[in-house]
Amino acid sequence: MNRIKLMLNTAQAIIAILVFGSAAPAAYAKDKECWVDLYQDSQYTGKHLRLEGPVQMKNLKNVQGENWELCIDSLKVGPRAKVTLFENTNFKLTLKEMEKYPDLLKSLGLTEKDAMEDKELIFIPNTKVHDLSDFNFRNKVRSLKIDCEG
Repeated sequence: MNRIKLMLNTAQAIIAILVFGSAAPAAYAKDKECWVDLYQDSQYTGKHLRLEGPVQMKNLKNVQGENWELCIDSLKVGPRAKVTLFENTNFKLTLKEMEKYPDLLKSLGLTEKDAMEDKELIFIPNTKVHDLSDFNFRNKVRSLKIDCEG
């Protein structure tokens, strides 16, 4: 009887190692086609940074030892990446949420247009943006997300 229990316990341990051991590396593996290239200047020039996804960056003050907050002017999105840029840290849409309260906006001297400009931008795979000023977003990025598709 003890021998059977020992064999069952050993089998369970081996199965657990196989299941959890093979799943863990896959969960943390970066997708080589899920990335964004960020540039400090328009036309894909200036300082360059490649971020691999999936990743969520609540702020860009210390990215690989550099401050990228309010510095991004152009970008290229990888073939399996969806990139969301935010004007605020922590992925917040501060004024956009206030849009639901027009009296509050008015009391603060803000318009609906102001609220609409406080936004996020979403770029699909293989997008190239030579100048974020085309979206009124030049040097406004404070946080970002990279999601991997497919």
